[in-house]
Amino acid sequence: MTAITQSHAPGPARGPVRRTERALAPDLARGTMLLFIALANAAVAAFGNQPGAEASPHGWERGFNLAMFVFVHARAYPMFAVMFGYGLVQLTRRQDAQGAGPGAARSVLLRRNAWLIAFGLVHAALLNFGDFLGAYGIVGILFTLLLLRRGERVQRVVLWLWGWMVVYVAVVAAIAVYHATNSTSGSAAVPTDGVDSLTAPDYAASVADRLGEWPIHTLTVLPFIVIVWLGAWGARRGVLEDPARHRRLLIRTAVIALGIAFAGGAPIGLVSAGFVHVDGATADAFLLLYEVSGQFGGPGYVALFGLLALRLSKARSDARPKLPVAALAALGQRSLSGYLFQSLAWVLLLSPFTLALGERTGSPTLTACLSAVFVWLATVAGAHLLQRRSLPGPAEKVLRRLTYGPR
Repeated sequence: MTAITQSHAPGPARGPVRRTERALAPDLARGTMLLFIALANAAVAAFGNQPGAEASPHGWERGFNLAMFVFVHARAYPMFAVMFGYGLVQLTRRQDAQGAGPGAARSVLLRRNAWLIAFGLVHAALLNFGDFLGAYGIVGILFTLLLLRRGERVQRVVLWLWGWMVVYVAVVAAIAVYHATNSTSGSAAVPTDGVDSLTAPDYAASVADRLGEWPIHTLTVLPFIVIVWLGAWGARRGVLEDPARHRRLLIRTAVIALGIAFAGGAPIGLVSAGFVHVDGATADAFLLLYEVSGQFGGPGYVALFGLLALRLSKARSDARPKLPVAALAALGQRSLSGYLFQSLAWVLLLSPFTLALGERTGSPTLTACLSAVFVWLATVAGAHLLQRRSLPGPAEKVLRRLTYGPR
């Protein structure tokens, strides 16, 4: 390979990944976890604040609040950060396999991530202040310039960083336990942050608010470069392409990472559900624990879907997955389009100046839950129809055209 590389000039950059080159686990994970993203974002839109939960839940709402804090809020989006890092390495490998050379791979990555920033700006201005595309683009550029071509020794730093994160979570958990055991019972609610664009009286005002909110939100989520780095580490080892070989790693990661994420979200979930009553300082400590432990949901959920894909591959006798799995994987291949469609739906269904279904029905929790499920099902069905016609998602088509040109 070295001799060939030295005697031939690098070829042109390769186009996007072909369907036959895709592994099941990443697409299945993205398609399924878009339901969790829908549940989280619909709740934020319905209540007009973060994290988005009924302050005085009754009946089934109490269990729903608990489940959202344990499994969904701040636990779903890190999975997409892991997969983003995974995809950066996969894209580079495709360029290398084509003989395009490191310059072509870098050019493709920089161009794609620059367009992601532009997508994020438009998405935030028109639809959703909580956009992650801009942050992905910035992190992708930094990763390409600083980390992508580094040696194996540098890549191991990510494991040390995650080791220190475990220690940090343990310290925060100890502080939370101290507050819980040394404070009197109180009636503090879950601390929330109001979002002006979600309560704006008209669409023009919401656009103006989002243009001010988006840069701040983007800066707050940039530290997830460590999560992206972990995804790149996994991609270098082909963890999801060959889950059978990495089964023990996947099991350990799923058990440990999801255990940390779920346990860290349980205390504030119990407060939100009204099962536990604490004072303000304890509620703040519980909220911090919920936030810092949520990042472990990323590798945990990725590992879980790697194991699920392995199980599915052993269970089916033919090469084609069954309809539900195929439909979810189709949405995973079009996750950008699915994500943007969700944001459009929340503006139309939940904004005060449009249908405002959360207010009109009198149950924002039920409205957010049902809206999330039905919108997600619509994207699953739409992605499956596009897959049957061998068509990409509209957003993916535009991004590929901007990244690779008209080829």
